[in-house]
Amino acid sequence: MHLITEDKRRYQKADIISTVEFNSTGELLATGDKGGRVVVFQREQESKNQPHRRGEYNVYSTFQSHEPEFDYLKSLEIEEKINKIRWLPQQNAAYFLLSTNDKTVKLWKISERDKRPEGYNLKDEDGRIRDPSTITSLRVPVLRPMDLMVEATPRRVFSNGHTYHINSISVNSDYETYMSTDDLRINLWHLEITNRSFNIVDIKPANMEELTEVITAAEFHPYHCNTFVYSSSKGSIRLCDMRAAALCDNHSKFFEEPEDPSNRSFFSEIISSISDVKFSHSGRYLMTRDYLTVKVWDLNMESKPLETYQVHDYLRSKLCSLYENDCIFDKFECVWNGSDSVIMTGSYNNFFRMFDRNTKRDVTLEASRENSKPRAILKPRKVCVGGKRRKDEISVDSLDFSKKILHTTWHPSENIIAVAATNNLYIFQDKVN
Repeated sequence: MHLITEDKRRYQKADIISTVEFNSTGELLATGDKGGRVVVFQREQESKNQPHRRGEYNVYSTFQSHEPEFDYLKSLEIEEKINKIRWLPQQNAAYFLLSTNDKTVKLWKISERDKRPEGYNLKDEDGRIRDPSTITSLRVPVLRPMDLMVEATPRRVFSNGHTYHINSISVNSDYETYMSTDDLRINLWHLEITNRSFNIVDIKPANMEELTEVITAAEFHPYHCNTFVYSSSKGSIRLCDMRAAALCDNHSKFFEEPEDPSNRSFFSEIISSISDVKFSHSGRYLMTRDYLTVKVWDLNMESKPLETYQVHDYLRSKLCSLYENDCIFDKFECVWNGSDSVIMTGSYNNFFRMFDRNTKRDVTLEASRENSKPRAILKPRKVCVGGKRRKDEISVDSLDFSKKILHTTWHPSENIIAVAATNNLYIFQDKVN
């Protein structure tokens, strides 16, 4: 594996990466940060004289997606932080992506310009309006080559749809609609219509004192446009069918693993909250991430998960201090590889975990500057719990909880992953022969 890293020695809070996402071909990779910026990386094309250069990602476009705002009615600051980015499938030469902060979703068009028109009739070459009395003949404007420009333009702004903070967006497989999800409601939008959305889930109780759970994530099925899932802070997943009713208050399937009473503790409810839910590419399975585990569910079996993977079970004894430093509320994401055979999710100390579903082998890898030299091989890391520590192991007590990998994404068809470690983006890939 080797990687490229986007490196800033001293970083401000605004530089912290808050989402990372490949597009449907893997040619582009977008990151969003707490400063409201979106950076799009493009993969280099293979050249005859440098065949091994294929796969390097370079900055393609950077733009300010969201600005900080102030809600005067509620006296609340609205952060510019980008919570999620989702690409639309490419239909023409331009690329489209949705980005959202806590309140507003925007549709951006990213397009290239390498020609400019010259020879207008009513304007001179500097763009000033010509005196009509001097125009004696018609000119045919021509297109002249110019330096390549990549432009990002906001095509739609979907605002005023949410009272609470948006935590996820998901594009439907009909490519006409998408949904946005906050703590208590899910809205369905048409990509062409910005002034209204349709509320498809509402779990807000009549009396807010009776509130027992919130929605944490939601996603559309990869190819059934009527089906979606949403997860809750109580550790359950509901599968809904939009054909059954307009308001999907009644789920068609309910996935939840009953808690083992012997493991019950003060933290049980917090650590069972699901921070991410993802359909497999095949559409047959669901993956969910809670604080300590990743689970794979078969859509045809609601009673218990098919597979459970321990991400960092050694933290079970540390939950008290993780509660005190608020880390217990960290929201880790999880991703499938292109063939649904391997899953990946983040941990602390800039570690991330991979689980091979076929061989049942798992590995802990580290995203660090030492590993970021080109062609560096990633060495598996081991965490030791109590007792004697081998020289290549790291003790649980020396893990750095300020370094956490919350956001990861996997190339749709190749073994290339992008991992956001605070303000650095690491891109790892299989060695090219």
